[in-house]
Amino acid sequence: MAVMSRLFASLALLALAGAVVLFALVAGSATSGESVACRWLADIRPLLPWAALLVAAVTMAGSLYYSEVAGFTPCELCWYQRICAYPLVLLLAVSLVRRDSGVRPYVIALAAVGLPISAYHSIVQWFPPEGGTSFCTPEAPCTTRWVFEFGFVTLPFMAFCAFTFVIASMVALGAGRTTPERARGEKGREEMAE
Repeated sequence: MAVMSRLFASLALLALAGAVVLFALVAGSATSGESVACRWLADIRPLLPWAALLVAAVTMAGSLYYSEVAGFTPCELCWYQRICAYPLVLLLAVSLVRRDSGVRPYVIALAAVGLPISAYHSIVQWFPPEGGTSFCTPEAPCTTRWVFEFGFVTLPFMAFCAFTFVIASMVALGAGRTTPERARGEKGREEMAE
C-alpha cells in the first residue's frame, strides 16, 4: 500500500503543478490576446477536458481504493468531498462524448464546493485540534491521517490538488478564446439543444 500511496501523492502534486501552470497561462493570456501564453492555451485547449477527466477519474479511483481495498473508513468530510468529486467524472465524460463545452460552469461549481472542504480537512489533519472537530465521529474521526506522504500530502490534500486542477483546466478552457471561437462554441451548444 505504501507504493500506491506514494503514487497517488505524486500524481496529486503533479496535478497541483499543472494547475499552477494553467493559472499562469490564463493570467498571461489576459494581458494580451497575442501573447505566448495565449498561443500555448490555444494549443493545449483540446487536451484540457481530457486532462480534467483523467484527474477526476484517478481521484475517484484512489478514493475507492482507500475505502474498498485498503479498508479505510471515510469520515464525514471525506463523504462531502466524494459528493463533489465523483459526479465530475460523469459530467466530464458526457461532455466529451457530446462535445459540449457548456458543462464548464457545472464542473467549476462542483469543484469549487469541494475545494474549501478539502482545504479545511487538510488543515484539520495537519494541525489536529484537541478533541477533534464537530464532524468527527468515534468510528471515523476526521483527524485520522491514513496517508502522510512527503511529510505533508494527506488524502484531503490530494483531493484539494484534484479540485484545483479541474477548476484551472475549466477556466483555461474558456480563457483566451477569440470571438469567432466563442461564437462557434455558442452555436455548437445551440445545435446540441435542438
